[in-house]
Amino acid sequence: MLHRPLAARANEISPSPTLSIDAKTKELIQAGRPVINLSAGEPDFPTPANVAEAGIAAIRSGFTKYTAAQGTVGLRTAICRKLLTENGLSYQPEQVVVSSGAKQSLYNALMVLCQPGDEVIVPVPWWVSYPEIVKLTDARPVFVPTDASRGFALRREMVEPYITARTRAIIINSPNNPTGAVYSEEDLRGLAALAVEHGLWVIADEIYEKLVYDGASHVSIASLGPQIKAQTIVINGMSKAFAMTGWRIGYAASEPEVAAAMTALQSHTTSNPNSIAQKAALAALTGPQEAVAAMVAAFDERRRAMVAALRALPGVRCEYPAGAFYAFADVRGLVGRTIRGRPVTDDYTLAEILLEEAMVATVPGTAFGLPGFLRLSYAASLADIQEAMRRLDNILREA
Repeated sequence: MLHRPLAARANEISPSPTLSIDAKTKELIQAGRPVINLSAGEPDFPTPANVAEAGIAAIRSGFTKYTAAQGTVGLRTAICRKLLTENGLSYQPEQVVVSSGAKQSLYNALMVLCQPGDEVIVPVPWWVSYPEIVKLTDARPVFVPTDASRGFALRREMVEPYITARTRAIIINSPNNPTGAVYSEEDLRGLAALAVEHGLWVIADEIYEKLVYDGASHVSIASLGPQIKAQTIVINGMSKAFAMTGWRIGYAASEPEVAAAMTALQSHTTSNPNSIAQKAALAALTGPQEAVAAMVAAFDERRRAMVAALRALPGVRCEYPAGAFYAFADVRGLVGRTIRGRPVTDDYTLAEILLEEAMVATVPGTAFGLPGFLRLSYAASLADIQEAMRRLDNILREA
């Protein structure tokens, strides 16, 4: 027993359920079980060769020392160029803070913006870390339900009733994890107007921006006018589009005062982002982009195969996602049934049954704040997806 209790915040924070499920799945695979992992939120592609070579070259050249806390000038300049040419956003290098992944960028932003007692709007379903990061700032997440029939996109009329005198910020994630929703410009304009009227910060998580399908396009809310740009912290990173999850490079772009505060905070936490990974990220942003296009095309093929198969399963409903690499399947039609002698009481028990009986790993919607759904990642090979869907078809037709 501890002689002194842990800090109260330590008891408030839950471990990431997606990482926990992924870890359990990998343990089963290492034990020789034929599990197909559809729970992971990372591309199955290798980091592009030119990017990997840039990291190797950094090591060989001795670029292994501390860098500036907010990242190298070269990388921040490249990020500014990317934001201008791809997103219509004009920033200077001093307004960009490079961090150890987009998750740290989110943490930095919320830590410098929120005070105890503040409220932060979090759409439901949410990415698992949003509520936990908000709670770490001693602010309170306020959950706003979205509508499956309208594509799970957050809209002004959904948010407005939840705004109080304590509301500090709104989190927007488009393309979205776990639903794949891509916010329309009209929806973003409504949210931007609301934020400006109430003087709210907007945390715009755009990590999946390049992964869009069926003619959908990503719009950065910060590009919709100077006032909303001043109130927005744009979060992005290298993990998803460049298959660089383990390299841990993310970044935030914001007003100079916010960037300076995030830099000061980071200087006392992780000091600076990994020097080698920064060189690799620079190569990713400035080098050829064919590998990104090839990944998007492969994800699109897998998306179509997975969702078509899910829609054919008994008790399952699923719409085609417009972005990211997740299908968010409505499995409420399976609750109350029995599979292999085991009652399906909720989405968690269904996920357990599918893992243990069909050897297919998924993530229950409860982990994202929306019971009755499963998130399935199509960041897996087409062959694995087809086999996983065959297994699910076999077991669910027994229900």
